[in-house]
Amino acid sequence: MSASLLRRGLELLEAQGRGKAPPGLQPGSGGARTRRRRKAAPGPGKSKATIKGRVVKSAIEEYHKKKAVSHLRENLQYMTSGRCVADKAVTQQVLTQNRGRKSKDRPPEKKAKKKPEGTVFTEEDFRKFEREYFGTL
Repeated sequence: MSASLLRRGLELLEAQGRGKAPPGLQPGSGGARTRRRRKAAPGPGKSKATIKGRVVKSAIEEYHKKKAVSHLRENLQYMTSGRCVADKAVTQQVLTQNRGRKSKDRPPEKKAKKKPEGTVFTEEDFRKFEREYFGTL
């Protein structure tokens, strides 16, 4: 919407008797575009052109203030002290619920290893069967 359309709409509203437009948007005033801010007059002692009265900051102190501090030791101490350990079943259930539903997010299922099937019969049983069936010694 252009400024001229806005002004016309405000003039129509004013003509219907709804009240005057705000002082910044009255026709002929130029609106908010012509307003200029006055710069604050520098007070006494505000001039930055001189160094008088300025405190020199130490570069080393500034470095130490901004240097990253490691909170690892405090965090580890907080996490290890006074902890209650949950049951294995509960932790496993939480882990499975948080795991994604896609097949790529699931670990491969462990297949049960098949034990090598041993025979129930011994060598003597086979010899005995052979003697009875074939009749050989």
